[in-house]
Amino acid sequence: MSASPAPPPHPEKRPLLLVTGLAGAGKSTALAVLEDLGWETIDNFPVRLLKRLVTMPDETRGPLAIGFDSRTRGFVPADVIELVKDLAARPDIALTFLFLDCGGGELERRFNETRRRHPMAAGRPVMEGISAERELLEPLRRWAEVMIDTSVMTSNDLQTRMRELFAPVSDEAALTLTLSSFGFSRGMPPLADLVFDMRFLDNPHWVPELREQTGQDAPVGEHIERDPAFAEAFTRIRDLLLVLLPRYAAQGKPYVHVAFGCTGGRHRSVFTAETMAEALREAGFSPTVQHRNLGSRTADAIERHRR
Repeated sequence: MSASPAPPPHPEKRPLLLVTGLAGAGKSTALAVLEDLGWETIDNFPVRLLKRLVTMPDETRGPLAIGFDSRTRGFVPADVIELVKDLAARPDIALTFLFLDCGGGELERRFNETRRRHPMAAGRPVMEGISAERELLEPLRRWAEVMIDTSVMTSNDLQTRMRELFAPVSDEAALTLTLSSFGFSRGMPPLADLVFDMRFLDNPHWVPELREQTGQDAPVGEHIERDPAFAEAFTRIRDLLLVLLPRYAAQGKPYVHVAFGCTGGRHRSVFTAETMAEALREAGFSPTVQHRNLGSRTADAIERHRR
């Protein structure tokens, strides 16, 4: 794989990314990742209309990615290069040109595997179409600022590389993180990505003056923190999350749900979730905290009264 780092755009300029390359090299995948990252994406846009598109009024001025290749209407590499020169000279645009390359043997395998026709084969063997397209696009390949060779890359590898090059500065900011508490007595949360069982801690439920309180009350928290096992376990879980969460973000996972469980879901799990949220906020994350079983306090009281 070969790739150059994308130059950081000027804050007052609109980021414009032109994406091209050999058919089958991964343009559709690259554009899909950019869309997930918040870019406005347009594929197979007529190149001759690009100037008109970027001069249209746009209040958002958000990042724009345009995909085109040999199948695009009006595609002439020399004209594309002249257009790139004109756009790069504009004071309101931060232009980056991305070229997706791939070895001929791998492209042939991909086309045979998917049973798709190569756009330039025209009834000839796939390899002849690949060779013709490579010759046509060579001037653009030499001109591109960023080049990614996908010959030995999986689709997931390409997605990861695109995020490395074009994701926001803080991957954590693009991650929606939820921390929750729950009680095992009422079942585990079905959609949690990570579950930590806090039942090894001393249970405040068995302390009469703490039983009706929750993990959001200071006396309960103080009781849990006095457990010799709490500090080390909490630190290790926090450090594990600080390793895993950026990796989830780098893999393009937009939502992560971390659940903490205890027997009733009102003491140990609640306190741990609240305390972990504070620690992760200090590390730059913005978690949302939910407590599944705290709303059941009234129901529990009614049930005890009935018994």
